[in-house]
This record gives sequence, C-alpha cells and structure tokens, in this order.
Amino acid sequence: MMTQQLTLFLDDNSSVGLDVLPGTLGQSAVDLRSLAQQGLCSYDPGFSNTAGCKSAISYIDTEQSILLHRGYPVDQLATQCDFLELSYILLYGDAPTEDEYQAFSNTITRHTLVHEQMARMCSGFRRDSHPMALMCALVGALAAFYHEMVDVSNPEHRRLAEVRLLSKMPTLAAMSYKYTVEQPANYPRNSLSYAGNFLHMLFGVQAEPYVVNPVLEQAMNQILILHADHGQCASTTTVRTAGSSGANPFACIAAGLASLWGPQHGGANEACMSMLEEIREIDEIPAFITRAMAQPSVFRRLGFGNSRYTHSDPRAAILRETCHKVLKEQGMEDSLLQVAMALEDIALNDSYFIKNKLFPSADFYTAVILKAMGLPSTMFTVVTAVGRTLGWVAHWNEMHETVDEPLQIYRPRQLYTGPAQRDFVSRRKG
Repeated sequence: MMTQQLTLFLDDNSSVGLDVLPGTLGQSAVDLRSLAQQGLCSYDPGFSNTAGCKSAISYIDTEQSILLHRGYPVDQLATQCDFLELSYILLYGDAPTEDEYQAFSNTITRHTLVHEQMARMCSGFRRDSHPMALMCALVGALAAFYHEMVDVSNPEHRRLAEVRLLSKMPTLAAMSYKYTVEQPANYPRNSLSYAGNFLHMLFGVQAEPYVVNPVLEQAMNQILILHADHGQCASTTTVRTAGSSGANPFACIAAGLASLWGPQHGGANEACMSMLEEIREIDEIPAFITRAMAQPSVFRRLGFGNSRYTHSDPRAAILRETCHKVLKEQGMEDSLLQVAMALEDIALNDSYFIKNKLFPSADFYTAVILKAMGLPSTMFTVVTAVGRTLGWVAHWNEMHETVDEPLQIYRPRQLYTGPAQRDFVSRRKG
C-alpha cells in the first residue's frame, strides 16, 4: 500500500505536507502529526473522526452494516463458532486447527478458578451493590494476586495475562451475581463449554446438579461472540489509553469495565430493560411512543437503532432469531417480555421507526434474552463485559506487540478556552 500526500496551504503562504495512510478496507487516514510544526493541532470532539491507532482486529463498515473480526464476517462466526474459537481468532489472527483449538481450550479451562480470598472480598460490599461495582473491584484486585508476571514487554507475560483474564472473567461475573442474590458462588466445571460453564455458575445451586439447556447455551455463546469486539469503542479506547502507560493489564481491564458501565455504551441493554419496566403493560406502549417521538435519540439510547451504523446493526438480525428461540423455550409469562415483543413488532413495521431507522438493536435483543434466562437487568452489562474482555485483551496485546511504530502514551491535545495569563492578587494584601 503506497502512502500518498496532501498539502495544506496556510494563510501566511506556508504549507504543510500531510501523509495519507491507507488501510486494508474503509477510509484512509490523514497523518496530522506534522501540524505541530506550524503550532496547530486537530480538533475532533469525541475523536469521532480520528484514528488513534492502527489495528488489524476488527473492521466496521457503517454504510453496508458489515462487522468483520480478522476479516471473518460476524454472522459466520456467531453461527459457526464457539466463544473460545473466536478468542483464538482475535488473539492470534487466524482460525485454529483442531489441535490448536484443543490446546487453547484446555488452557483456558484449567485457569477458571479464582483465589478463595476473592470470594471473601465480596463481603466488604453491600448485598444490594450493583454487580458492575463488584466487577470493577474484583478485576482490579487480580493485580494483587498476579503481580509477579506483569512485564508488558514480555510476550509470555502478556499471554498469561490474556489466559487469566479470559478464563476468570465468567467466574468473577457469576460470583458478583451470586453475592447480590445471597447465594454461595459455584465452582467452575471443566467438563462444560465456556458458555455452558458460565450458565452453570450463574444459575446452578449447590444443593442439586445443574443441567445446561442447549438453547440457552447457544444463546449465551452468541451473546458473548457478538459483544466480543466492536472496534475503537469507548471502553476499548479506555483500555488502550491505560495500557499506553505500561499499566498492569488487570488494572487496564478494570478501567475498561468502568467505561463500559455507562448507559450510552455497555449499559444500554440495562437502560433498555428500564424502559420496559417504565412501560409495564402493552396498553401503555402508545403513550410511551408518543412521548418519545419528540426525540428520536431517546429510542437509540433505549435499544432501537445504533449510532454506529447508518442502517442496521448486523448483530441484531442474528440475536433476533436467537431471541425468539429462547422465548419459545422459556415461555413469555413475564409481562415485560410481552411488552418487548410488542415493541419489536412496532419497530419493525411502523413507518416512523422505519423512516428513522430505529430498528431493534443488539442491545434490545440481548436484554430480552437475558431477562428470559432469569437474570436481573443489573447483570446485563456484566454479561456484555465477559464477552468484551476478549476484545480488550486482544487490543491490549496488539498495542504492545506492534513493531512498526513504538508505543506512545496516549496524550490528546486540547483547545484551551480559559482565561489568558493574568496576575494573581492575594486577598491578604492591604
């Protein structure tokens, strides 16, 4: 790929040469670093049109509703892979052979236990704490248990950190949930799949054996896959920002959890369920829609449409089919699930929703599926975090193994709008 160059002409008749860097797919990027020579910087609030890094992990085409992981379409991965197979792909770049998959799967499975002191840490929290609060604390605390191998420049240390995070995240997530419902945490079962083991730790009770429902297992597998990575989203950028300082990997992932928690990011599925709880009954839907129509952006925050895609989220179509399978398996006695399906029908057929591209999103279907499984809405973002940890560790490792450019600490500029320099006059004078 050949580098092109643009020339920016300034008012003082000077000029700046700007390299244009091509990618494999999608937009090219203008390298603005040379603007500093003229005392200039770019201004892009939210970095919505700024490439802060090079990455080979995921590609999003917002116009064509395409999401690729290492070049593989997400719909193929969600219907043909299990989560650990996708994990191998995102971490190492290509689909594994059978031997590679078995070795990788065995490694992850053998690291699922967490130290018993982690469980005792939970007792310091209120029982009604939000599970994400526990997750931020527990994941960050892993740094205290695995502090002996944190040389981020060492590939073996990074590999071990990846394994520990991927294997222990479902255990910690289930532990956070069990604590809030006043039940003892379940130990992992090595005979189960990644998704099946997660369900066992979430819903199993120690007084009786837990049998994994294959419909729910496949649904959980797809939820984890479809939330595994989504390019340079807020939480991934947070992980990269923390990682750029050479910080402990467990601290970096804890930072990602904090960023994901927000309602405009991973917390959107929890916000979606809050909307359904506000509506309560099918008869209340028309009044709610009338109020919300004044601001289409309200719907986007509540599970309809997607700010990233011009048309539709490619993940939503997959989860829609899975959602209906889960509802058929679990039943729809719950009134909120009935409200959700009535809203789905309106969103897919009503002219207002169609005109404004407010189709049910991946967050909407994720919320409905997890509600049907029996999880409270406070756990929705936690489940999303279990899947997204894969993307975080893949990006964290990628930024440390890049060889064509040295790792630089993230240090965005700012457009200063405060007072100019002025003298301070002490109140004590006189």
